[in-house]
Amino acid sequence: MTTSSPAPIELVEVAPRDGFQSIADPLPTERKIEVIQALLDAGIRRMEIGSFVSPRAIPQMADTGELIRAFAHRRDVRFSALVPNLKGAELALEHDVSELVYVVSVSEAHNRNNVRQSVDESLAAFARVVEAVRAKGNTALRLDLGTSFDCPFDGRVDWRRVDEVLTKALAITGELPVEVALCDTTGRATPFQVADHFTELTERHRSPALSWAFHGHDTFGMGVANALFAARHGATALDAACAGLGGCPFAPGATGNTASEDLVYALQGGGMAGDIDLGALLHAADLIAALPGGTTESHLRRVPREGLAGADAGA
Repeated sequence: MTTSSPAPIELVEVAPRDGFQSIADPLPTERKIEVIQALLDAGIRRMEIGSFVSPRAIPQMADTGELIRAFAHRRDVRFSALVPNLKGAELALEHDVSELVYVVSVSEAHNRNNVRQSVDESLAAFARVVEAVRAKGNTALRLDLGTSFDCPFDGRVDWRRVDEVLTKALAITGELPVEVALCDTTGRATPFQVADHFTELTERHRSPALSWAFHGHDTFGMGVANALFAARHGATALDAACAGLGGCPFAPGATGNTASEDLVYALQGGGMAGDIDLGALLHAADLIAALPGGTTESHLRRVPREGLAGADAGA
């Protein structure tokens, strides 16, 4: 009896957006370009490169357009940008970004704290973003559902609440292809909760226009396990940040994103890491860890590199 090889999981590198924005003082654009190039050299082919938000709100993201232009020749890479509203979407589309990412929290309390809007108001803004994407015609769309598992204000989030918000969102997108990411914003989810959410929601929402992703943090050390359970139960894309850089200023207690190198090491064990070079990824993690003002958390950076598949001691 023969079994087919598992399909590689798409790793979405979010350090240039979710990671960099956790650093208060703006980094020189040249340093960002150096890090992004190192990530590409490691084989990263999906990346959230920045966000088109008000530079007054998040000064670190003010050079997102410049970063997109710097890598415009890399047509083999799917670069995405987070957009908070129609204005941000229009700016992203003007820069020919490959994918727009829109975020709405399923928790009313967190959404109001994060973007000063109700969930329904954010969904109304999402409808305007969807229309802009439809009009452009060649841009992918992703919807990040924040606090899908836990809210820093309301506690544990039931999958039925996620389903309620997702159902409204999918009524807006219709037949337009969309990737939906369930986000563990606080890092408090457990693998079994992740499995439960994905199982229930993927059963209820079956469509060739719909794909699934998972975005996790490692606050309680569950980042890699949660990602693997998500992949086992329907997610085909997993977010991570090289060196574990990141956090959420609107989620008290949340630590950095799941480290890309930790997740790749786990995925390699199942033949699901694709062509990502772990040694080169660790080199990128070293560059990120050397950035001023950042807080990183990576298991692989703390252990000897001899014997790691794809990573030599000098990487």
